[in-house]
Amino acid sequence: MKLLRYTHFNISLSLFVLLSIWGGLFYYTVINEVMDETDDALANYRDIIVGKALADSTLLNATDNIIHSYSFRRLTTDEAADYKTRFYDSTMYLETEDEFEPVRVMKSCFLASDMNYYELELRLSTLERDDLIQRILYYLIALYAVLLCCVLFSTRLILQTIFRPIHLLLEWLESLTLGQPAPYLDKNPRIREFRTLNRAAIEMHERVEQTYEEQKQFIENASHELQTPLAIIRGKLELLSDNENLTESELETIDDIYNSVNRAVKLNKSLLLLSRIQNAQYSECSDVNLNMHTKEILTFLPDLYEDKQLRYTLNEAGECQANMNEHLAHILLNNLIKNAFVHTPEQGQIDINITSNSVEIVNDGTEALDENEMYKRFYKGKTLHNGSTGLGLPIVKSICELYHFKLQYRYDGRHHFVLNVVKE
Repeated sequence: MKLLRYTHFNISLSLFVLLSIWGGLFYYTVINEVMDETDDALANYRDIIVGKALADSTLLNATDNIIHSYSFRRLTTDEAADYKTRFYDSTMYLETEDEFEPVRVMKSCFLASDMNYYELELRLSTLERDDLIQRILYYLIALYAVLLCCVLFSTRLILQTIFRPIHLLLEWLESLTLGQPAPYLDKNPRIREFRTLNRAAIEMHERVEQTYEEQKQFIENASHELQTPLAIIRGKLELLSDNENLTESELETIDDIYNSVNRAVKLNKSLLLLSRIQNAQYSECSDVNLNMHTKEILTFLPDLYEDKQLRYTLNEAGECQANMNEHLAHILLNNLIKNAFVHTPEQGQIDINITSNSVEIVNDGTEALDENEMYKRFYKGKTLHNGSTGLGLPIVKSICELYHFKLQYRYDGRHHFVLNVVKE
């Protein structure tokens, strides 16, 4: 979850809870005020009725059944002693409406002019009060919804403004490429924490870029310096082998040394290539026809392993195009196909199947490869093969990771390497 969305979600949740509590408290406070006003009206009405009853005792026997109604009931001395004024909601039947209507009832006790206690029951219609409460509820809900939406919208706008330096920094980090000039990034945003973060990111990139250049320069220099003495050693060995006075044992020793030097040359070139791939130094890309490169490889590679008497087939179900560096495309296919030729037993079968999205290389084999180890440098499995540097599959894996290709391996009595060039 993005930082902006996470922050906005938590603020929204807090506001929702707080506004809900505030809305509930406000609603019940208003209802209590309305109820108090109704009770005050009943109390005032009671004072008026009691005053009239004290002035005219004939009212004590009267009963009013209009919507604002009252009635009297004589109390005994014992009832009057413990009597308490009370308010409650009830209903009253109206003959004119032929239905029950809600009323607020007040019961109170007073001493009349005849020195007897009477209970006065007052009933006040609450139709208008209930309508008022309903309207208050509707308006409160509307106010709550509008207020919540406005607060959430404004909060998101404010957060977007506040977090904009973070978004710019993330975009800047995603656009960085080692060996390429860094895009512009403001070192002085308004917020101090973001200013410190931007400056730290820029300084870190400068240090990484410097380390990268030093490492690249070291690898280039080391490879160049190694190539020169290796070439000299190989040349001296060739001259030495032309000496007619050498014995057969000495020639065999020279041949072993010569093979070791050749292997060192291959190792040096492979390690340099692997380093360049992992440092993304092959930036030029184009649409490469993998069918063409596969056919080109198959024109010379079988001749190198002619003594193994291998059989191979090329099945083209489609034209496979990949957007990548053409030199790396050739190395990728060459390493996969060469791996099949090297590890296929004598008189074995190799099948290469090409579709519009993939290249599958299938070869005979007696035992599955260890998928946890086969992409590690210098891994050669349980069987050693002359001329193998153990860097073929690691180079293949590095190229696939560089271009986000999917490389799958399975074993079902035969080895299957499937290269899917649709980027993940």
